[in-house]
Amino acid sequence: MADFEEQKIAAVPDEAPEEPEEAKAKLPDWVPEGCEVLADGEYDAIILGTGLKECVMSGLLSTMGMKVLHLDRYSYYGAECASLNLSNLYEKFKAGEPASYLGSNRDYNVDLIPKFIMASGKLTKMLLHTKVTRYLEFKSIDGSYVQQGGKVLKVPATPDEALRSSLMGMFEKRRFRNFLVYVNAYDEKDPSTWKDKNLQTMTMKQLYEAFGLVPATHEFISHAMCLEVTEEHMSLPALQTVKKLQCYCTSMQMYGKTPYIYPMYGLGGLPEGFSRLCAIHGGTFMLNRDVDEILFDELGAAWGVKCGNEVAKGTMVIGDPSYFPKEKVKSVGKVVRSICFLNHPIPNTNNAESAQIIIPGPQVGRKNDVFVCMMSDQQKVSAQGVYVAIVSTKVETANPATELNCGLALLGNILQRFDSVAECYAPVGDGLADRCFISSSFDGTSHFEDDCEDLLSLYKRVTGEELDMTIDASSVEADY
Repeated sequence: MADFEEQKIAAVPDEAPEEPEEAKAKLPDWVPEGCEVLADGEYDAIILGTGLKECVMSGLLSTMGMKVLHLDRYSYYGAECASLNLSNLYEKFKAGEPASYLGSNRDYNVDLIPKFIMASGKLTKMLLHTKVTRYLEFKSIDGSYVQQGGKVLKVPATPDEALRSSLMGMFEKRRFRNFLVYVNAYDEKDPSTWKDKNLQTMTMKQLYEAFGLVPATHEFISHAMCLEVTEEHMSLPALQTVKKLQCYCTSMQMYGKTPYIYPMYGLGGLPEGFSRLCAIHGGTFMLNRDVDEILFDELGAAWGVKCGNEVAKGTMVIGDPSYFPKEKVKSVGKVVRSICFLNHPIPNTNNAESAQIIIPGPQVGRKNDVFVCMMSDQQKVSAQGVYVAIVSTKVETANPATELNCGLALLGNILQRFDSVAECYAPVGDGLADRCFISSSFDGTSHFEDDCEDLLSLYKRVTGEELDMTIDASSVEADY
């Protein structure tokens, strides 16, 4: 008996080398040879990039009970639409060392992609729907302007301003008022408000003409209020443009100055807020972790991602176009942007600390509008006395830099300027077959309305359902 026990004890060391083989056998069968499991291994959704659209999706899906893994190649939130401090901004544009007169590095949160939020628009409703507003503080924008006849003119915010505005003559103002009364009263579900006008068949041009409005007023309303970026809407049914005007008017009534609000400390706070929501509901985040490969099965459907020698499995992969194979996306044009530091407000804006200026394309011989937005230390994006003005538009020529000249000319003296041209992409497919749900690149406008349409489309493709947008946006608090 003693001999048996001794043999048994002596045999234990010989079995020890076999443990790595046993551990290896415990890996799931979906893990490729030579790879390890990334994080928890299996997820309902793997999301690539911490841009706003991707972070909204991670927040929404996590609140639905989905297990989410969220990766980003950068070490900060926001991806290509991040808000950078001074040193990171100069580093990104390889502009050397920041000038000392710009002040402290920590005072800056400069948006790479400038956007204002419509107070009662789609993004506001998403913020309320998810309660992300609890993590953010908003400021109303001081003024909204439009260029007409070579002059920068304020978009009227009140009836009194409309009467004083030089945008229209005396009789045109009366027709403009009648038009707005009709639009505000119009209810798609109540034929009694239509006044014998079928907006599903009548074009926007015909609707303007029905109220006797002149072409200059058409342009001002469409571009500065409805936020149409080209003239294409003029020959389309008026209903969609009228809905945009209703949103503008409702947003204007909320704060009195402009229809726009903006998060304190820059737009980077938006993806961070949705990321926090996702983390609260169990989401896993990994920054500074690039994705080497999206993994596909024999039928061409995505089933996971590979990062180095680590692999994670998911029922779907969601992300911005930069993470996906080239055959999954298509180019839809380019956007040129110029970030400028000023030591004064933009001239002809009544010394506004924040403002938007829309230059309708036809005013400067273009198809697409040019957008100018300005923020300051009022929004905690720069040091006191420094203003951040960003000019952007969709590229139409082989010389993008010159396409911003009409907007740059409005700024006055520019202390520092950072130029960029970005290729824009959209998904080739809807993602239902290959399980790759891809967002579109941000456009060249200075508002989120069209980008939110893409986000709503992405949500429906992923979940099969429409996102509830019936919530009342008036509960968002913004400082005047």
